[in-house]
Amino acid sequence: MQGFVQQMIKKKLKGITSTELLHYAKQYDVVITSEQAVQIASFLHANELNPLLESDRMKMFKKLAQITDLNTAKQAQRLFNQLIKQYGVEGWFS
Repeated sequence: MQGFVQQMIKKKLKGITSTELLHYAKQYDVVITSEQAVQIASFLHANELNPLLESDRMKMFKKLAQITDLNTAKQAQRLFNQLIKQYGVEGWFS
C-alpha cells in the first residue's frame, strides 16, 4: 500500500497545475503569485526529484525559495512536516 501511495504522490507533483498550486496556497495560507505558481509547476514537471527522499525534498524547497522567498519556503516546509505527522506517514519520508 505504501508504494502505491508514494507513486500517487509523485504522479500528483508531476501533473500539478498552477491553478491547483494557487488553490492549495490559499487553503493553507501560503502567499504566492500566479507567476510563481507557474514557475513552481514548471519546475515540478521538468524534474525527476523524489519528494520521499530528504535530499530531493531539500532541492525542491531550495528552488521554492529561489522562486518565491526564504520565508515562503520555510512555511511550506513546516506545513509539509505538519501534514505528514497529521496523517501518520513520517516513516515514508527518509
